[in-house]
Amino acid sequence: MLLNNNVTEFILLGLTQDPLKKKIIFVIFLLSYLGIMMGNMLIIATIKTSRTLESSPMYFFLFYLSLSDACLSTCIGPKMIMDALLKNATISFSECIFQVFSVHYFGCLEIFILIIMAVDRYVAICKPLHYTTIMNHRVCSILVAVAWVGSCVHSLAQIFLALSLPFCGPNVIDHYFCDLQPLLKLACADTHMVNLLLVSNSGAICTVSFVILMFSYVIILHSLRKHSAEGRKKALSTCISHITVVIMFFAPCIFIYTRPPTTFPMDKTVAVFYTIVTPLFNPLIYTLRNAEVKNAMKTLWSKSLISGDKR
Repeated sequence: MLLNNNVTEFILLGLTQDPLKKKIIFVIFLLSYLGIMMGNMLIIATIKTSRTLESSPMYFFLFYLSLSDACLSTCIGPKMIMDALLKNATISFSECIFQVFSVHYFGCLEIFILIIMAVDRYVAICKPLHYTTIMNHRVCSILVAVAWVGSCVHSLAQIFLALSLPFCGPNVIDHYFCDLQPLLKLACADTHMVNLLLVSNSGAICTVSFVILMFSYVIILHSLRKHSAEGRKKALSTCISHITVVIMFFAPCIFIYTRPPTTFPMDKTVAVFYTIVTPLFNPLIYTLRNAEVKNAMKTLWSKSLISGDKR
């Protein structure tokens, strides 16, 4: 329920107000967004067209990680790119609330998928004889469904917090997208309790998930001592890829969502890492270090060329 809400739209200051820098940002982020969509859509298409990859739990989860990456960037990227061409970028109140919901939804989904992928690697490496039994298709589907539902619950909580705040002016958001932290500064009410709820929600999810993930990978890496040299090398390569993604995504999220309602000049730059940089590098990390994915992509490319020649 809205309380004394006189604000119908917000002004987004973006990353900068300098006209030349805005043009540079437009080019950089347009290319980045195109790279994100091409890279993640390529992984999605490769997994869906490869029977070997689609039947593997690890790639089943990678499919949803790429999907969440693409969706997260789409919630922010296109508008941010268009806003870079405008002198005054605005967003309606309803669009702002929807952006808060979608960013937290797909961001939280990515967190849950990363946790599921860590569980999958733990079972594959520490309990290889029971892997196919434990991580069967039904279990994998249930885990992904729980991730979707959990993300929805988290996002609805964010929306409830946002709609509980009265906005009566000013309406200038010092950010390039709508999020609860910059919105708290604009509310004409005491936001201390809301910030505590924000930290206990988003902050706790980010911090606890990061600790769980790092602890699980420590256990996995410790157990690799019992494997053969070849098996250890392959498992280590996979784990290093996952750990790289985890650090790139969680470090900026923890910095943003686990502190009092104060903003710093670097906040917008830090947010770029989990909204743009991580989704851009995820496809590279998972393909360049993974022979199975690269081979499947070559097969997909060959089929595309053959189909093109037949036409």
